[in-house]
Amino acid sequence: MPKFMFNAGYTASGIEGLQREGGTGRRAMFAAMIEKLGGNLEVFYYAFGPNDLVIIADLPDDESAAAVSMEIAKAGAVQIGTVVLITPETMDRAGDIAVDYRVPGA
Repeated sequence: MPKFMFNAGYTASGIEGLQREGGTGRRAMFAAMIEKLGGNLEVFYYAFGPNDLVIIADLPDDESAAAVSMEIAKAGAVQIGTVVLITPETMDRAGDIAVDYRVPGA
């Protein structure tokens, strides 16, 4: 199952909601949302820095990850970014694929 990392930065209204609901309440909500899509919540951490929240989840496909990202962004409580995570084994297979690339101007 594909693995995705969601990075989020809370808006002021998002922080207010987090303070009302609590961190564990938000984790439970995310786990339920992802499980309903047929996925699994692997990692859920709050962080200092540009990302207030880091989530890693297995989801059935890119469409499910895009749906999660769009729904969260639409709500407006966080700014969300989504990253497709790739295994080392996938990188090994990718390294065996011939690609015709030319640097600009060459």
